[in-house]
Amino acid sequence: MSERGFDQASETAEAIRSRCGAAPEVAIVLGSGLGDFATTLGDGVRFPYTELPHWPRSTVVGHAGLLVVGNVAGRRVAALAGRVHAYEGHSHATLAFAVRVMALLGVRTIILTNAAGGINLGFKEGALMLIEDHINMMGSNPLIGPNDERFGARFPDMTKVYSQRLRFLTEEVAAAIGVPLAHGVYVAVHGPSYETPAEIMAFRTLGADAVGMSTVPEAIAARHAGLEVLGISCITNMAAGVLPQPLEHDEVMETARRVRGSFIALLEGIIGRL
Repeated sequence: MSERGFDQASETAEAIRSRCGAAPEVAIVLGSGLGDFATTLGDGVRFPYTELPHWPRSTVVGHAGLLVVGNVAGRRVAALAGRVHAYEGHSHATLAFAVRVMALLGVRTIILTNAAGGINLGFKEGALMLIEDHINMMGSNPLIGPNDERFGARFPDMTKVYSQRLRFLTEEVAAAIGVPLAHGVYVAVHGPSYETPAEIMAFRTLGADAVGMSTVPEAIAARHAGLEVLGISCITNMAAGVLPQPLEHDEVMETARRVRGSFIALLEGIIGRL
């Protein structure tokens, strides 16, 4: 059993439940530079990750390391400002821990967001992409090892990881508020080095539209636990070889800040229509 197994997840969920009041119905994992959404929750109860038992610590710029449970559009929401990554040295089971805690709190819908590199040549920096499916190129899976049936079944189906219902709802919200929304397949890699132009060309051939270093382990764990999943990528830069300049994390952060208003409006609209 993982060092962050069912007992540890239950202890963390109870620590949150004891302080948050009404339990959250929806959880949102906020990617690099997108954590400002957590500050918009009404009557928010804040939980720095350092104060939560067993919760893994994020060390990446743009990941605040803060859980906020509060209200959005009449719903109780848990916003996770920051996540941990495999490239920080964490196992994929550890990457799944936050999602499993959310499931034990009673969350049934999870929105996974990330900053991603654009592979699709039709994308522009700052675009928001609705994830229709993913390709796991990380070389691992959060379900490897003994299976605890209290989290989910041994062989969960991945035919429809990203809920069609939630994707349709998101399209309606985006159209109503005038936020352009792209669609595509997200490919996850281990990192932390950015991809080579040859790798990007290969991923494009495989059918990927955007690339990043997160989200897929969380999506797998969420489906394992029976959660309904929505995925949204912010295309913060074009992937290696698409443009002549080198890739830098500062560019990712700056683009995420630029789309802050549209991103928050889209999330609020989605939650309001759930």
